Amino acid sequence: MPRINDPSEAVSQTADQVRDKAAQVTDTVRDIGNKVRDAASDTYGQVRDQTVGYINHGKEAAEEWEKSLESYVQEKPLQSILLAAGIGLLLGLLWKRS
Repeated sequence: MPRINDPSEAVSQTADQVRDKAAQVTDTVRDIGNKVRDAASDTYGQVRDQTVGYINHGKEAAEEWEKSLESYVQEKPLQSILLAAGIGLLLGLLWKRS
């Protein structure tokens, strides 16, 4: 290591080294932040896509159930009325007890 006679030159060199290290740390933190942001964005996209899939599947299942219920009512109207009345009576009794 060369010997430095001027103390202000030593301070200047040390300050330069500190600035260089600070710049390296800043770059490293920025890179880590970018990686975290990208990972979070990817995860958000996957969760969003999966949620949209679940919603669409639920809509399809509800529509299918509605169609099957409509066809049952059209094929057996008297049984449908009796079944609805029985369910209403049962719910009325349960509601009256609580």
